[in-house]
Amino acid sequence: MWATILRKRENFRRAFDGWDVERVVAYTAADVERLMADAGIIRNRLKIEATIRNARCFLNVQQEMGSFDSYLWSFVSGAPLQQPVPATLADIPAQTPISNTLSKDLRKRGFAFVGPTMCYALMQSIGMVNDHIQGCFRAQVSVS
Repeated sequence: MWATILRKRENFRRAFDGWDVERVVAYTAADVERLMADAGIIRNRLKIEATIRNARCFLNVQQEMGSFDSYLWSFVSGAPLQQPVPATLADIPAQTPISNTLSKDLRKRGFAFVGPTMCYALMQSIGMVNDHIQGCFRAQVSVS
């Protein structure tokens, strides 16, 4: 699934106005229909509608916490998680207790399609966790 999303990311960026949250929040039923007709993206009505709702929730969190960034990093006390460097790709988890907690909190705030696996992928992508395997130049350096 991730490969499909990555292949279509430029189409998503175009279809959702460069991810301009203020514009996405203002989407109407006509925009949902426009997106449903866009063959360049995944045309799942529930996910399209969730994206619009999630934009509203994003702005609510941003207002409450000062920034969405502050909100996310509060789950790891503001610093990347320190953990053992995985030996192989099979050693990298799909989710963790923190991604489960983040997922639950996002859902409590009204977000949709934010399961613990997606949350862990987000944590990886923004550097909240470094789980590059041993031998990768991005892997954490062991401290003796």
